[in-house]
Amino acid sequence: MTLKERANNLKRDIPAVFLALKDEETPLLAKLIAAVTVAYALSPVDLIPDFIPVLGYLDDVILLPALIALIIKLIPQSVWDRCCRQSQDMWQDGKPKKWYYAVPVVVIWVMFLLLIFRAVWL
Repeated sequence: MTLKERANNLKRDIPAVFLALKDEETPLLAKLIAAVTVAYALSPVDLIPDFIPVLGYLDDVILLPALIALIIKLIPQSVWDRCCRQSQDMWQDGKPKKWYYAVPVVVIWVMFLLLIFRAVWL
């Protein structure tokens, strides 16, 4: 599997993990790991900053797929299949059908930038 295929799988799997997080049939441990995974995937803060050559992207290439693989093992197959189908319905031409799904990400980024602004200029 090429790096591009893995990146495309991540685009498909992160929304499915989010949907599994909200599903009642998902076990508690899987929900906890899914919450951490979704928060990390959407967070503007990385364990290793992306500006560090090679190492900066390793956490995204290794850590996220590893967490998703763990979640998939912890979730019943029927729940995962249902969440994958639902996540495919959320996308249209590679973009979310509903723009307001981006609101939490934008809010996190704005808060992060405001904190940096306050730390530097105030």
